[in-house]
Parts: sequence; structure tokens; C-alpha cells
Amino acid sequence: MIIKNKDGFKQGYNSITDMDGKDKDIMMDFGILKLSSGAAYSENAQKEKAVLLLYGEVELAWDDQKTVIKRGSYLDDNPWTLNVPSSTGVKITGIAEDSELAIMKTTNPKQFEPKLYTDQECRIELRGQGQMNDTGTRIVKTIMDVSITTDSKFMLGEDVHYPGKWAGFPSHSHDQPEIYYYKLSPENGFGLLKLGDEGVVLEHNDTVKIYPNVVHPQVAAPGYAMYFLWVIRHLDGNPYVTPTFEEEHLWVEAPDAVIWPDKK
Repeated sequence: MIIKNKDGFKQGYNSITDMDGKDKDIMMDFGILKLSSGAAYSENAQKEKAVLLLYGEVELAWDDQKTVIKRGSYLDDNPWTLNVPSSTGVKITGIAEDSELAIMKTTNPKQFEPKLYTDQECRIELRGQGQMNDTGTRIVKTIMDVSITTDSKFMLGEDVHYPGKWAGFPSHSHDQPEIYYYKLSPENGFGLLKLGDEGVVLEHNDTVKIYPNVVHPQVAAPGYAMYFLWVIRHLDGNPYVTPTFEEEHLWVEAPDAVIWPDKK
């Protein structure tokens, strides 16, 4: 299911999914926070929280800690993310004239030490190079997964599509619900997503809810870089580790795959 935001976001917190209401099956609250210079927002929900800076400059305050984080570009710069347990609140104060953050929340009874994942700590991978005639080459930035932390209920990261390239192919699915949040550069661009048996047009500031066991490969239009933030909600006793691939498409990754117009 796609949620369109053609008019952008107002200042303050913009709720996109609500796990206590209509989005209970997605198991996560997700929203976008817009802050101007000097504006402040406090998040005190009794849920685990992850706060990711998309761009701008803000001050984060939690417990007895304060720090200033800055990011110029979601395409070219690496993310900063603060992850805190349900017992810890977060205050966010804008420094730049325009800052945008993604805020994710979910139930998690486990108490753990808050962790600020710096722009130097995420795992950067260039995936897809040398396979499928390089049609799936993209940059993957993993912030949290089970190899990094077992405290969080979130798996969280970012993908940056090169123009005209695919992600999530061969088609895959998983038991856990997921959210995608998109940016396009230039902003009038678009991408396409195969969500189950449906085709979805992806535009700047769109959010997609991906329900369990639904395949979701996607492609960016030529000329347009496509960024997306992805957040998966681990299930109790069944955290996300690896996806399930559609067998019929796995042949494209074989070292000896013959892809037209190549000949045997």
C-alpha cells in the first residue's frame, strides 16, 4: 500500500503510520519531522524509538546527553541515527533553516543503553555489481541488523539507486512487515515497484507499507537517482535475517547466466 505526499510535509511531526490504529498489521509508527531553526520537538512515547536524520542540522538530547548532528545530502552523505528504549525520551531542536528526520517507534519491553549510530558506523555495500549486466547496482547502507544489535526490534538502513537500476531483484519477500520511504533526485522523477501482483508508481516523499510475505522489487527511472529508507520490524522469536527469493528468477544471478542479447 502506498501513501502519497505530493504537497510535502508541514512543520513539526507528520504521522504516516499508526500501529495503535489503522496500521496495526505493520507493527510500527512511522512519521516525518520537519524543523526550522530554533524549533523543537520532544518524543516521549513509551515505545522503542529510532530517529534518523535525512538532511539538515539538529541537536539531539536524551538522558544526560546532547549532541549536534549534520547531514547535507541523503544521496551522498551517510546517516546519523539515534536508537533509544521505551523509557528514554528524545528532544530534537532545529539548527539549520530546514531539517528533515524520520521517526520510527514500536513496542519493545527490553531496556537497553541508548546508542547514537554515527555517519561512520553504518555498513556500506555496493551490491549487484557484475551481476545481471549491472542492472541491479546500488549502494546499501545498513545501520542496524541482528549482527549489529539484538536489543532493537528494528532492522534499519538506506538504499541509493543509480538511475535506471533495480533493487530487491531477484524478487524477494519475508515474514516481517516493512516500510519504505522515498526521495527522488531530481524531485520530479519516479520509480516503479512490483508490490505483490500490483504495479506502484513511486514519487518523491512517498511511503510504502509492505505486508509480510509480499514480494517487492523496484526500479528507478533513467536519469533519476532514487533513495529509500527501509525499516523492518523484527517479530518475536523470528527476527529478519535473510529473505525468501522467488525461485523462478534466481537464474539471473548465476555466473553463467545468458541474458539477451548475449548468446550461448
